Amino acid sequence: MKDLKSIHDRLTKKAHPIQLPIGTEDNFKGLIDLLKMKAYIYIDDVGKQVEEIDIPEEYLAAAKEWRGKLIEAIVENDEEVMEKYLAGEEPSYDELKRILRKAVISLQIFPVLCGSALKNKGVQKMIDAVVDFLPSPLDVPPMEGFDPDEPETMIKREASDSESFAALAFKIATDPYVGRLSFFRVYSGILKAGSYVLNTSTGEKERISRIVRMHANSREDVDEVYAGDIAAAVGLKNTTTGNTLCDADHPIVLESITFPEPVISQALEPKTKVDQEKMSIALQKLAEEDPTFRVRTDEETMQTIISGMGELHLEIIVDRMKREFGVEVNVGKQQVSYRETIRATAEGEGKYIKQSGGRGQYGHCWIRVSPLEKTDETDKKTFVFHDAIKGGSIPREYIPAVEKGVRESLDRGILAGYPVINVEATVFDGSFHEVDSNEAAFKMAGSLGFQEAARKAKPVILEPTMKVEVVTPDDFMGTVVGDLNSKRAQIQEMGERGNVKIVRALVPLAEMFGYATSLRSMTQGRASYSMEFNEYKEVPNNVAQEIITKRTGKR
Repeated sequence: MKDLKSIHDRLTKKAHPIQLPIGTEDNFKGLIDLLKMKAYIYIDDVGKQVEEIDIPEEYLAAAKEWRGKLIEAIVENDEEVMEKYLAGEEPSYDELKRILRKAVISLQIFPVLCGSALKNKGVQKMIDAVVDFLPSPLDVPPMEGFDPDEPETMIKREASDSESFAALAFKIATDPYVGRLSFFRVYSGILKAGSYVLNTSTGEKERISRIVRMHANSREDVDEVYAGDIAAAVGLKNTTTGNTLCDADHPIVLESITFPEPVISQALEPKTKVDQEKMSIALQKLAEEDPTFRVRTDEETMQTIISGMGELHLEIIVDRMKREFGVEVNVGKQQVSYRETIRATAEGEGKYIKQSGGRGQYGHCWIRVSPLEKTDETDKKTFVFHDAIKGGSIPREYIPAVEKGVRESLDRGILAGYPVINVEATVFDGSFHEVDSNEAAFKMAGSLGFQEAARKAKPVILEPTMKVEVVTPDDFMGTVVGDLNSKRAQIQEMGERGNVKIVRALVPLAEMFGYATSLRSMTQGRASYSMEFNEYKEVPNNVAQEIITKRTGKR
C-alpha cells in the first residue's frame, strides 16, 4: 500500500481505503469492496462485464485486516453504533454506508478507491461512490440572493425543480462551431430551450436558443435542464461571468463572483499586418472568457497592453493566441501593475476659465479627498464620490461632469501615472457662470481640483503582494526561507505536511519574477510553490523612488 502511505504522508491521515486492488499494473483484474466484503472481477478489456465473487483466499486475510481498520474509523462518527461495536456487535452494511456518508460530508473520512481509467476497471464503482457518499444538491442549504429592486430584501431558493428558475453564469467560452457558450449552474427550477430569462445583473432579457451539455469538446443538445445541472447556453450576447439568470416573474440576484484586479502587465505587438487584424479579435474573445484578463491601449505609445494574474497567466494567453487564433506577436518585458493612493485628507481648487472671443468656458469647484475607509458598504469599491454642494454654488446638472473629471484623473495617477485606488472624493464648493459654464468646463475643473488635492494628501505607491506557499524537503528549508527573506517577504507560517515542510509568506510580486527557475535550482528540483494575489501594500520609500524615476525619468 505504497500509494496509501504517500497519501498519509503528503495529504491527510484521514484517508481510508474502502476498496483493495486484485493484482497490480498489467495484472490488475478487479477489486475488493471492503464494505460488502465481495470481490469484483472484470472479464473483458473495456470494463463492461463484471463478475461478483467471494474474496479469493489469498486476499482474504488482508481484506479482513483493512476492513477492521475501516470499521473502526467509521464507527467513531456515531456513538450509538460505536457502543454496539465495542460490545462485539458487527455493524450492518446499511449502517456502515450511512455513517460513512456522514463522515465524508463532514470531512472526517476521505475514502480511497482503486481502478484503472485506461480500461474502465473500477470506474463504475467510483461513480457509485460519488452518488453514495458525496453531497447531492439537495444536501446543500438554500441558495441566498436578494431582490434586485430591494437589495436589502433577502431571498432563499431551495435546490428544487418546483422553485422558480435561478442560475449563475460561471464561464464564457468560444466554440469554433456554435460560437459563444455561456456555462451556467442551475440552483433552482427548470430551464427549457427557447425560453426567455432575465439577467438581473444587467437588467436585460435574453432568449435561450439552445442548451447543450458539454462532454470535453463534444456537445449534446438537451431540451431542458433541472436544479443542480450544469449546462451551456448558446447565443447569450450580454451575459458575462458572474451574472444571474432567472425567471423574469421571480427576479433574484445571486452572489456574484468577485475577481481580483490584474497585477502584471505586458506589451504586445503583432508581427505582421495580417496578425494585427486578427489580434484584436483574439484578445476580445479571450477577455470575454477570462474576467481576470484585461486589454487596453497605452495612450502615449499606442501599444496594446495585456494584464493578468501572473507570469504564467500571460504566457498561456500568448500561447492560446498562437494555437487557437493563429496570431503571432512580439512580447515586451512583463511589468508589475502598481497602484497609487493617499494617506491624508486634503482640499484642492479646480478652476478652468477660457476666453477666446464669443462664448467662453468656465468651471470652478473645490474637491476634498481622503482615504477610503473600508466598511460593509464600500468593501469592494476603490472609489466613492460625494456631492456636498449647498446653496446652488454649482448647478446640479454639472455635478456628474465634476465626478467624471475626477474619475478620469484616477486613471492618470498622482506620482507615477498609475491608477489611484481607495480614495473618497467630495465636491463641496465652487462657482459658475450663467453663460460660459458647461459640462466640459466642469469636467476639467473636477480633474484639476482632484489633482491638486491628491498631491497634498501624502500620495504613496502601492504594489501587489502575493500569498506564497512553498513545499520543500526539510534539507532545503533554511535555504528557501533565507531566499524569501531576501525578497522582502513576510513569513506568515512554517509547518509540515507529512514528510515535507511548508512555508507560507507574503511576498511582493515584483520579487517573484523567475522564482520557479531559482526555486528549482536551490532545491535540486524537489520543491514546488503556488501563489495567489493577496492585497496592495505601500512600497518602501527607496523602492517608491526607483519606481517613480523609472516611470517618469524624474528624481
